[in-house]
Amino acid sequence: MAKALAQRIGQDRLPRTATARLASLAPPPAPRIALPTISARTPYFCSGCPHNTSTRTADDTLVGAGIGCHAMIALDGAGRGHQIGLTQMGGEGAQWIGLAPFTDDRHFVQNLGDGTFHHSGSLAIRAAVAAGVTMTYKLLYNDAVAMTGGQRPEGRLDVPALTRWLALEGVRRVVVTTAAPADYRGVRLDPIATVRHRDDLPEAEKELAATDGVTVLIHDDRCAAEERRLRKRGQLPTPAEKVVINERVCEGCGDCGDVSTCLSVQPVDTTFGRKTRIHQASCNSDFSCLKGDCPSFLLVEPKANATKAKAEAAKEAKDKRPRAIPQPPVALTAPTPAVDGESTLLRMPGIGGTGVVTVSQMLQRAAHLDGRYAAGLEQTGLAQKGGPVVSDVRISATPVTGAVRASRATADVLIGFDLLGAAADANLRIARPGHTIAVVNSAIVPTAAMVTNRVVVPGSPDDALERIESATRPGDNLYLDAQSMAEALFGDHMPTNMLLVGAAFQRGCLPLTEDAIEGAIRLGTAVEKNLAAFRWGRAAALDPEAVRRTLAAPERPVLEVTPEARTVAATAAGPGTLQDTVALRAADLIAYQDRAYAERYATEVEQVAATARRRAGDEAGERIAVAYAEGLHKLMAYKDEYEVARLHLDTVERARIADEFGADADVSVLLHPPALRALGMKRKIRLRRTAPALFSLLRALRRLRGTRLDLFGYAEVRRQERALIEEYPRLVRDALARLTPGNATAVEDLVRLVEAVRGYEDIKLARVEEFRATARAALDDLTASADAPAAVSV
Repeated sequence: MAKALAQRIGQDRLPRTATARLASLAPPPAPRIALPTISARTPYFCSGCPHNTSTRTADDTLVGAGIGCHAMIALDGAGRGHQIGLTQMGGEGAQWIGLAPFTDDRHFVQNLGDGTFHHSGSLAIRAAVAAGVTMTYKLLYNDAVAMTGGQRPEGRLDVPALTRWLALEGVRRVVVTTAAPADYRGVRLDPIATVRHRDDLPEAEKELAATDGVTVLIHDDRCAAEERRLRKRGQLPTPAEKVVINERVCEGCGDCGDVSTCLSVQPVDTTFGRKTRIHQASCNSDFSCLKGDCPSFLLVEPKANATKAKAEAAKEAKDKRPRAIPQPPVALTAPTPAVDGESTLLRMPGIGGTGVVTVSQMLQRAAHLDGRYAAGLEQTGLAQKGGPVVSDVRISATPVTGAVRASRATADVLIGFDLLGAAADANLRIARPGHTIAVVNSAIVPTAAMVTNRVVVPGSPDDALERIESATRPGDNLYLDAQSMAEALFGDHMPTNMLLVGAAFQRGCLPLTEDAIEGAIRLGTAVEKNLAAFRWGRAAALDPEAVRRTLAAPERPVLEVTPEARTVAATAAGPGTLQDTVALRAADLIAYQDRAYAERYATEVEQVAATARRRAGDEAGERIAVAYAEGLHKLMAYKDEYEVARLHLDTVERARIADEFGADADVSVLLHPPALRALGMKRKIRLRRTAPALFSLLRALRRLRGTRLDLFGYAEVRRQERALIEEYPRLVRDALARLTPGNATAVEDLVRLVEAVRGYEDIKLARVEEFRATARAALDDLTASADAPAAVSV
């Protein structure tokens, strides 16, 4: 406003304070360069949330949203029906009363939380019955008002009483879906009500849709957040089994994330491409991910001694007895102030449910302990469900007056608890280039879109860091993988934010004393853990290399590269990236089949590498050759029954499980063999002690692969996998025929298209067709723009 007024009336006529403000803003910030966009973080269902399952429906189903956690279907439309509105609390379904006479659609589904039902939603059901419409209410009975902290609904009816109330109101039919139908044995429901397993929810919904009048589907499943709290308090048993994914068997197709849409099912980059991993610290043991069409899932049950150790650790925490937490490897020193001590404005973007607001309150408390003034403003919304949280805190030597919220170019410090949040436009606008200091967690926490494969997970945080650098003070910023540190130190991701606070303090970004911050921490909970996290964060800012060495775990090789594999790889390339890539994969193919198979692979790569270098130059040719080496290996090492067995016997993977859960943990494998599936089996079988013997036999029979005696090889998916091994080299040769230095990137992208061929059985067959169509289109584009001759021999 001061700038605009100065242009109109002259700067000399402005108040003195406004003139001073204009002077502080000069010269104007340099224009920001164009930077890559980054993924937005949106609120989402907690890991294991029952709404995640209960709100799924066919895409052509008309669905109404309402007030409650389930309203987040408006942010994630995939598999949630055709949404036609969001009502006020208590109006759920009333819109259909008005719409029904004017549409040919016969049926409507309305989601309704149990908290809203007991508050006023029961009146909406009564109105729908009175209006005589045909619709189904999905009454999401999770026994908690989860949006506002997990209170029990006032006036709550239990499920049996609820079925009787619905019958009295004129509801035609009620189906109760639950994860534990056995709990309803002997329970007296109204005669209009039946009980089904939650896996039968789609069939139950279809049956209700065929019934005239108002019907109700009660999905009885406890709130995941409440379940987690009860387990921590010892009021609910914790499942002994943990879900683990064998990353070598995993194809990274994302089907487990699609069927569960669980934020604990996280994508991860590995030596052999994108895979999936269960984030154990946030997993609520819902087990819905096990429905993924994949043989990579394991159920691991630690032995009693490991369980006892965890119980003792929990008892120590409950009794507030400090556990033995390792001390930082460097002596902490007083930080040099990096910001003006008179008034400092902090912007702290983070993720809902990770304690961002708690950190804000702690810093304000520390300011008061220091005899300073502080005020904060929290922007949360649906953030407690994994969405973006923003906390602004102003710490001042004088009473805080005016707006606390950071506005354009006013923040002194950007503490990014979430990398994607810190790099978002809204948070970079409040930074001032050359002035604002950034202390950021460099770990990429996947968003819901990344988990469900709608957005590709970035391989590195470089794009986000580049955005932050352009808007802050390059050279003085600090980037720290605080999440990996927290999990290495405490086996938990929750201390991540406090580690960042320690790093920001040591960087001189907090105008507070050490005693005040630690005093504020002591007034909270989990005191010893938070104190340790604060000190480790300080150490990481003071001497990051020392901390890195201390926390570095011994790296297990994914696969031993034998001298035999090195010899095979030497034919494909000289020393360098390509030879390392080929050597690792040649070693895998030797174990997969034999040396002759690996030599065939190396020869193919060598021929493509020579042509690519000749036509596009050494650097571009090398990139294309590496992409081809990775893609061809992926196709040649297709995961049939023999290979799945071999990889489940992999010693490196078994060692990883032993490190995490103990060497004596019981490990079960969940499989859905295609042969049994063809006979009508609809569920996976669980192999316990018999698994190693069966897998050893299958591994020994791998020599039958591709022969007439290979009974597994007659399946359609196996025929397509073998066909791709022949098609892919021809596709790449056709692309190389059109390769020039100018289109090398486009050719490399075409070669990498094969990475999309993922999954098992029907999932893979669908991806194969998508790959063929995409590859043909990409090759046509190359043909249309190529300047090179139409053919070349390789």
